[in-house]
Amino acid sequence: MSIRRLRVLIEHLPPESATKTALRNSIPESDLEPATGDYRPDLAPWSGVEMLLAAVKDEVTMLRHVTVAANGGKPGEFTPTPRPGIPPKSAQKSRRALTDEQRRALDPRLRTQPKEA
Repeated sequence: MSIRRLRVLIEHLPPESATKTALRNSIPESDLEPATGDYRPDLAPWSGVEMLLAAVKDEVTMLRHVTVAANGGKPGEFTPTPRPGIPPKSAQKSRRALTDEQRRALDPRLRTQPKEA
């Protein structure tokens, strides 16, 4: 078997194979950090099956949140399952409540309302 043939066979192994897993796990975290914008699932420490399982878990959690909200409850905040190789999104800044002046500026119906003291 030629070296080229061996390389082609290794490159086309499934992501969850022992060889691909060993190659992925040998990549240091410092090398994965610069590649966050150009994400490649084949370099992540999880296989495709594990990524799919995390996506299913997130969907089930979202369905539970929707069900609780539809029945009048208050669901907690949804946080997706953290995945290796994908940096977590930074926490969104909390939204401030609008002041009465800002509401009046946005909604023309409120412009004629008397201002509260």
